[in-house]
Amino acid sequence: MADRHLQPLLHDLVGVVLAPTSMLTEADGQLRPVGVQGVFHADARVLRQAEFRLDGRDLEAIGNGPDGPHGARFVSLARWLGDDGPDPTVRIDRIRRVVPRGLTEEIHIVSTAADPVHATATLDLGCDLAPVETVKSGLPTSPLEAKSGQPGQLGWTAEGITVTATGEGADAEPETGRLCWSIALPPRGRVVLRWRLAVDDPRAVVVTPPREPAWSRPEVSADDPRLTRLLDRSLDDLRALRLAEAETPHEVFLGAGVPWFLTLFGRDSMWAARMLLPLGTELAASTLRVLARRQGTQVDERSGEAPGKIMHELRRHEFVAVGNGLRLPAAYYGTIDATLLWVSLLHDAWRWGLPDEEVVPLLPHLEAALRWLAEHADPDGDGFVEYLDLSGQGLANQGWKDSHDSIRFRDGSLAQPPIALAEVQGYAHRAALDGAALLDAFDRPGGERWRAYATGLADRFRARFWVDGPLGAHPALALDRDKRPVDSLTSNLGHLLGTGLLDAAESARVAELLADDTLAGGYGLRTMSTKDAGFSPLSYHCGSIWAHDTAIAIGGLAASGNASAAARLADGLLGAAEAFDYRLPELFSGDDRAALARPLPYPAACRPQAWSAAAAVVLLQAAVGLYPDVPAGQVQLRPLAGTPFGAITARRLRIAGTPVDVTVDRTGHGTLSGLPTALVPTPRQR
Repeated sequence: MADRHLQPLLHDLVGVVLAPTSMLTEADGQLRPVGVQGVFHADARVLRQAEFRLDGRDLEAIGNGPDGPHGARFVSLARWLGDDGPDPTVRIDRIRRVVPRGLTEEIHIVSTAADPVHATATLDLGCDLAPVETVKSGLPTSPLEAKSGQPGQLGWTAEGITVTATGEGADAEPETGRLCWSIALPPRGRVVLRWRLAVDDPRAVVVTPPREPAWSRPEVSADDPRLTRLLDRSLDDLRALRLAEAETPHEVFLGAGVPWFLTLFGRDSMWAARMLLPLGTELAASTLRVLARRQGTQVDERSGEAPGKIMHELRRHEFVAVGNGLRLPAAYYGTIDATLLWVSLLHDAWRWGLPDEEVVPLLPHLEAALRWLAEHADPDGDGFVEYLDLSGQGLANQGWKDSHDSIRFRDGSLAQPPIALAEVQGYAHRAALDGAALLDAFDRPGGERWRAYATGLADRFRARFWVDGPLGAHPALALDRDKRPVDSLTSNLGHLLGTGLLDAAESARVAELLADDTLAGGYGLRTMSTKDAGFSPLSYHCGSIWAHDTAIAIGGLAASGNASAAARLADGLLGAAEAFDYRLPELFSGDDRAALARPLPYPAACRPQAWSAAAAVVLLQAAVGLYPDVPAGQVQLRPLAGTPFGAITARRLRIAGTPVDVTVDRTGHGTLSGLPTALVPTPRQR
């Protein structure tokens, strides 16, 4: 049997991040040269080993925890040192910080022993400068030879990247890659060892933004403390995931996730920015501008580029995944939904108060995106938006469920492309209406055309997508190449809410399905119903639970008044947050809550991950029910009835750049303060 190169697992690793640099280690703080452990910087692993020992012996770890948005503390014992007796008297705290283009670590060695303590401290370092896709593919790598530099310094260079490790007061041994210190602790004494890692990477395409986050950090109190804890941790992670392109360092977007996707991803970066609109429009505006600059201008089958199309992902070089034939150009456009999401992000940011002077320069890009929808999104002319990888080396599936086996019929068989996804038709409907609203508002032609397009798309969807399943009527996941409905029941339904594609009765039916045990019986919304043959609780897209996917459904349910279904999914997601120490991973298992007291991790999930962290803000917005329309001079306040959060107060949300406060009592009655006089709150009658 041939060797299988498996993607390494990372669910039990501890991540520390300041994008584009991140460090993944074991829970004891040791960075061992196995699996995905390492320090990563802009698509390269710049350190594969950092193991600290005293007298050549491993320490005994007793715990770890976050230490600010970019740091962690690891606590260990050296019980062979110090006084005899049951109590440990030598403790080691490793305080780690990721900083721009590197990291620092302080190692505090504290003795409470009655006698002096002497020891030798060593830090074994290794570097391979492996591309992230090599690590992701599970391929073996080889360490580079260390070079000596200044006293106490080791260095490595390859592929235009230079990495330097420096230990204050240490002796450097380049032949072993080791930094050494002699330790002498007086009775009840302390010593602090310091080392730092610096990365010089002039060809990196993404960098750490020089400014602080532009969004507000709300002050939230809630009867359910899980919400505030999740928000606090998530906002720290979102701060750490901010990125910019090297040429435009002040234009900030969110990197998708650690470690595989810490770069610009059209879909992920836009969904995260959209979810953060209650905290301000600045992130949305800069994300829109960054993607507009890379908007497609030509037809290129290999990269998936087309005129007006919004990019999928950006790398420093070609991304080659061994074992599945995937070869993605550095700038890859293989996504069917990013262009549609760009249009709606611009519209939603405008509704939240993005100034006209920032909207107007983006209108030509809006018109180009709509031309892509008209001229390139429906190659066979059947009236639906669909995808097909023409290169043979790109993503076979190009919606958010982009794994090769994600589009399955109810019997488990795979659908064949071209594929027209259900939620993409919803995105197209919403983009057409959003585009029409913007064109009208800024005296551009074409609004009537796109409203007519939306009407026709809704009629076609109603005629072709609805199927009968074990739970009754529901929209199919997709149409396949033969225009057969892919009749599985999936979480994609949740993305249809709020797009206008469904009428009131259809929306109510979708809400009923989203709350059914087959989809909602876990800690959030399963990606596939338990009644489908393809269901597996640890499948990437066919039974697992994704935090952002659940949050999108919660947002749609809350906005459409389906409070009980929204509350059930929100409670499940908060239960998952508690289980994962309030750092929600990219995805986790779809096992039933009745079977497990906590969700199982999906062992290769990114963590932290941008749209998972941003899901916390969706929960907050759904709870307080804040829905502004700044161009119309109105704000609706529609708190989520039956919220699992109880009473809630959120201060320093932001509408049109103005901080606002919302308070919701236990009965679901909300009050809003701080609005400019030009904006009139319009609570919906219950």
